[in-house]
Amino acid sequence: MFNGIIECTTQVQQLNRKKNNLYITFKNPFFDQIKINQSISHNGICLTLIEVNKKNYSVMASEETLRCTNLYFLKIKDEVNLERGMKLHERVNGHLVQGHVDTIAKIVEINKKNGSWLFSFKSKKKLDSFVVEKGSIAVNGISLTIKKCTNYIFSVSVIPYTYEKTNFRFMKVGNFVNVEYDILGKYIRKFLFLKMK
Repeated sequence: MFNGIIECTTQVQQLNRKKNNLYITFKNPFFDQIKINQSISHNGICLTLIEVNKKNYSVMASEETLRCTNLYFLKIKDEVNLERGMKLHERVNGHLVQGHVDTIAKIVEINKKNGSWLFSFKSKKKLDSFVVEKGSIAVNGISLTIKKCTNYIFSVSVIPYTYEKTNFRFMKVGNFVNVEYDILGKYIRKFLFLKMK
């Protein structure tokens, strides 16, 4: 479980496809603070460490993960947002993020507005009742507040600190991002759907 507050970014070092899986090696910004079998959020995707040393670490993405996320577009030297799992005794500064990506979305507009940036995204799936204005959403693992939303398009405001400390600073119109809807909203939606049956 994560809270959508990015600790740092890191670079992709190697990409190796074996059968239907993708093995990814990253630079290790955590040095000896991480270990094999630990889960880290990479652009909002919960991936388990399978190899670790002080310089690099590796993860494996399964066929299902590749199908649901933007890992298909990943290239060597791309910057990826990182967040280690939450500690239960700490404050949740964002919102509860599972690292289970619901869909991908395409950046359709980026506007700089009075010191912050307004990013607009077109979702691959219909947003329906999954998102609400002023609600929470995770984009590439970053906990953000929805400013506006329609059937397929939503926008978020990104403050300078978030812009500088995450891979938002490298994003361009046409890039794809990972999206995870608020888990509380998903449970409420399912409960109401079952109640109406």
